[in-house]
Amino acid sequence: MKKLTLLFALFLCGLNSLFAINDSSDALGSISGTVVDNALNQPVAYAAVVVKSEDGTETITGGITAEDGTFEINKLPDGNFLFEVQFIGYKTHSQKLVIDKDNRNVDIGTITLMEQTQELNEVELVGERTTIEQRVDRKVINVGKDLTTSGATASDIMNNIPSVNVDSQTGDITLRGNSNVRVMVDGKLSNVPVAQLLKQIPSTSIKSIELITNPSAKYNPEGMSGIINIVLHKNANIGFNGNVSMGLTKGIEAKFNSSIDLNYRNGKFNFYGNYGNNIGKWVNDGSILRVDENSRQEFDFLNNNKSHLYKLGVDFYLNDKNTISFFTNQNIYDGIGNGATEVSYANNPSRNVTQLFIDDSDNRSEQYNFDYKLDFNKEGHNIELEVDHNRFESGQDADFRSTGASLYPDYMDFVDTERTQTIANLDYVNPLDSISKLELGLESRNFETIVDYSSTGQSFNSGGELVPTPSTEFIYDMDIYSAYATFGQTYKKWSYQMGVRIEDVQVQADTNAVRAFTDNYTQIYPSAFVTYSINEGDQVQVSYSRRVDRPGLQQVNPIREFATPLISAFGNPNLVPQFTSSYEANYTKRLKSGSITAGVFYRSIADEINRAIYIDRLDLNKTILTFDNFDKTSAYGMELSTNYRPAKWWNINGSFDLFSQTQRGITETLNTTDPDPSEEDIVAERVQVDNTAWNLRMNNSFTVTKKLTLQAFGFYRGRNRSIQFDADPMYFVNLGARYSFDEGKGTISLNYNDIFNTMRFAFEGDYPYAQEGAFNWESNNVYVGLSYRFGSGKNRAKQRKNRDDNTKQGGGGIL
Repeated sequence: MKKLTLLFALFLCGLNSLFAINDSSDALGSISGTVVDNALNQPVAYAAVVVKSEDGTETITGGITAEDGTFEINKLPDGNFLFEVQFIGYKTHSQKLVIDKDNRNVDIGTITLMEQTQELNEVELVGERTTIEQRVDRKVINVGKDLTTSGATASDIMNNIPSVNVDSQTGDITLRGNSNVRVMVDGKLSNVPVAQLLKQIPSTSIKSIELITNPSAKYNPEGMSGIINIVLHKNANIGFNGNVSMGLTKGIEAKFNSSIDLNYRNGKFNFYGNYGNNIGKWVNDGSILRVDENSRQEFDFLNNNKSHLYKLGVDFYLNDKNTISFFTNQNIYDGIGNGATEVSYANNPSRNVTQLFIDDSDNRSEQYNFDYKLDFNKEGHNIELEVDHNRFESGQDADFRSTGASLYPDYMDFVDTERTQTIANLDYVNPLDSISKLELGLESRNFETIVDYSSTGQSFNSGGELVPTPSTEFIYDMDIYSAYATFGQTYKKWSYQMGVRIEDVQVQADTNAVRAFTDNYTQIYPSAFVTYSINEGDQVQVSYSRRVDRPGLQQVNPIREFATPLISAFGNPNLVPQFTSSYEANYTKRLKSGSITAGVFYRSIADEINRAIYIDRLDLNKTILTFDNFDKTSAYGMELSTNYRPAKWWNINGSFDLFSQTQRGITETLNTTDPDPSEEDIVAERVQVDNTAWNLRMNNSFTVTKKLTLQAFGFYRGRNRSIQFDADPMYFVNLGARYSFDEGKGTISLNYNDIFNTMRFAFEGDYPYAQEGAFNWESNNVYVGLSYRFGSGKNRAKQRKNRDDNTKQGGGGIL
């Protein structure tokens, strides 16, 4: 806390100095007036009012109009200026002004903005298809009503996003081939486990997905491969407006999802809400053949899940300088899983065993977010305070029943989890002049997790005797205090940004009131970006950042994560963070009919966290999966994406990504030539695997008529290697159609996914035993969706505080 207090004091001193510099101007000029629209002759609130240099190349200052359409800009020096009024859906108003000793207080009078109907129609069409936009620090996939949303949940659509892969069995997500990625919703870290979170968000609630592969110092440094931010829909139109969507997916079983977005905007208040659900049954099956002993494990799983997502919020515009916002997310989940694992031994049927289990799980996540923003007179000059509190509770009752040769014939596991996280951050932004910008921030993050485990089963004690499995309580606390500063400038074709973040971290883990692990460390995370605009259509950027991967809860939790008759998984409380130095270069070329973006990256990784695979000393036929730290390693790769329209009726979104990484791990093997193996036959080995893999995606959209569009999406993933498996290539092809009606307010979508039924995970491996297998899921399915928007009123959202995007873009608090 002393370190945080010192940082806060220095931060305030810096603010005082900057305010003094900003307010010390002796300029006396002012501009005032009123803005109305041409159709209704009503005031236009929150329009952008900008004062530029005479040639329009530099922005001097600016502001926004009040509720009654009036504006006033003060402290202007003498000189010649270009004055503009901008608002979405209207043509920009421009005029030249002169401020001198004879005319320092300029009253422009009433400015009438003309509607731009044609451009508004084009904006609506963009929402009908998926587009990829390359920004300075991120890639934005604007999710349209096409094949990118051909599924019930966020998990279903992620494999269609460039450089992103989701394991359909475990739900684990990777970015650029690495699972160390942070997943956010509306710029906020959720308490819900990522695999579960992606399955609980209805695809119809998603507006866009942001890939931030090399975040600057203003973002939290977690995640070696970067940040994935899921942006949900939010309307901010005048009056009452809304959108309703629903979809049905039918594979082996049916899944239903729906959502409704509502908002009411009037005067100083904007109220909004969202409800989405995801209800259905999911089928998975697979098998693993252990070659040396000619045994096979057959898996069959059926999950019946229901999830509900609620969001309510309000924006209160006190005046043109102060905004208060509040929202809450409530996520409710209930699921019942049934499974069967059959293990058969062709050479010794007496060892055959069948395990049946029923898993009854439920959880609830509550998020409460408060935000206050103060805008100063200078355009872009603001300070913002945000507090985010999240509570998560889950319960799991698992009932295991076995027949045949099983050491543990029947038992039940009970796991209750409670998590709380509170994040408070203060961000300050000051455009020092027309080419320079300074950003400062402070943040406090406090996390606590309590896992309570009990079981009716039995386990071996140190004497080799079966005794009741002991109950375990695992408590994991982490407190992080940080401060950041970034400074950027733009000069002609060049721009750069330098930043640094300092963090003090305190970690404490306890098991049954006995201290299991503590870790305290202070680290500095620098970042740097340099951009060169060759011309209007070509841009090159190079960047560097230092990042950290703190061990996740499942990686440190000593309580059994899952178990089958032959496999058990545990965490390792003694893991330490891994640190990554990330280098990246990107080139963007804008074409007449699209754009091409190419990039390369390199990572140097210290204390890599990876899988460790051991033989169970209590039963040499079983395997234990856990985690450990390993030596320094590296990874590199390249990406290529394009958005191209070869004809008015044909649009292409394509991407190719390739990555290579050296992985290190520990594996144990058993000497199978010994007919009666013992611990002496176990051989430990440090394994190194060089994995190079690639993915290819292509989405083609064909406009048949103004109302009918057809789509074809193809995906191919090359061979993959890990410590344990060599995975075969996999691919799929999706076809779809979309029809719009009622002047584009409604759309109907029909998709046939994985038309050749080729998507499956097939593998072979040597550790800890020679084995091969495959897993299948309901990738071959039909999806039907309906979406309709309703309401009235023009889009007059407050541009300076557009929480429709609500992603903390450019701010570093929650991320």
